[in-house]
Amino acid sequence: MSKLVWKPGALLAPVPPALVSCGTLEAPNLLTIAWTGIINTRPAMTYISVRPERFSYPLIAKSGEFVINLTTTQLVRAADFCGVRSGRELDKWAACGLTPEAASQVSAPMVAESPLSIECRVTQTIPLGSHHMFLAEILAINVDPKLVDKAGKLHLAKAGLAAYAHGEYFALGESIGTFGFSVRKKAPAKKQGLKPPYPAKKKRPRS
Repeated sequence: MSKLVWKPGALLAPVPPALVSCGTLEAPNLLTIAWTGIINTRPAMTYISVRPERFSYPLIAKSGEFVINLTTTQLVRAADFCGVRSGRELDKWAACGLTPEAASQVSAPMVAESPLSIECRVTQTIPLGSHHMFLAEILAINVDPKLVDKAGKLHLAKAGLAAYAHGEYFALGESIGTFGFSVRKKAPAKKQGLKPPYPAKKKRPRS
């Protein structure tokens, strides 16, 4: 199958429509960021890319701190609103009915209604063109206790998270696998009535 060749564009999808909080608990602001992700494990690091003309840009540049709040399907309307309206014009917290909550490690507030909030401190700012990237170390993660079972395992799938792809918001659906399932040992395919996904390895004769 041949594909159409287009000019470069921002078509990597899906991405998280994350609600990023910045400023202080006394003077907080919100913006929606799709250009974000994990870039390192140890130390745990993330990034957000922000246009310099955004109202939140100097707030983050000055404090060097922000919080990434995951967006649920119930928060999609707020995420969309915070992505198209500016904090210069109005209080987006009040307009969306959201509650700023004190974080544990940074001065920027968390969104109380979000099931998971990631506290971040900027380590480097990289001008890229239309956006500047704030590289940041993850200092703490705040999780809704309802998503953690008695054994301490996180069940993030129960949060009802949302995704963004090419101008549309989507509710994440059913699980179709878990990490490592493609190589995990399982019952023989014949017993399951299925064909094995990969050619079976030939057994070598024992000497």
